[in-house]
Amino acid sequence: MVLMRRLLGDVLRRRRTAQGRTLREVAATARVSLGYLSEVERGRKEASSELLAAICAALGLPMSAVMREVSDELARAEAAAVGALGARDAARMPRRAARADLEVAGSFAGR
Repeated sequence: MVLMRRLLGDVLRRRRTAQGRTLREVAATARVSLGYLSEVERGRKEASSELLAAICAALGLPMSAVMREVSDELARAEAAAVGALGARDAARMPRRAARADLEVAGSFAGR
């Protein structure tokens, strides 16, 4: 299961480090404790919308851009999970049935 708080923390940390800024700098600008910001970045704490707005402002990023990046990562994680389930189910299927499923899927891909 994908945790939104972990994805959000990953995005915030990646954006902060890309700017070459320290936790201390961003925490001070956002007026949040360094420890709490660290916990948010590690996905251990849920950020309230107010806190997230303050962190985004401290990073000079629109909250919508951060949430879009989180959404993109969530979509990739979900696609990977579906792909893994599909591969597992295909391994259990008799060969003829698996080929038939692939042929049907291939007919939709050509549209």
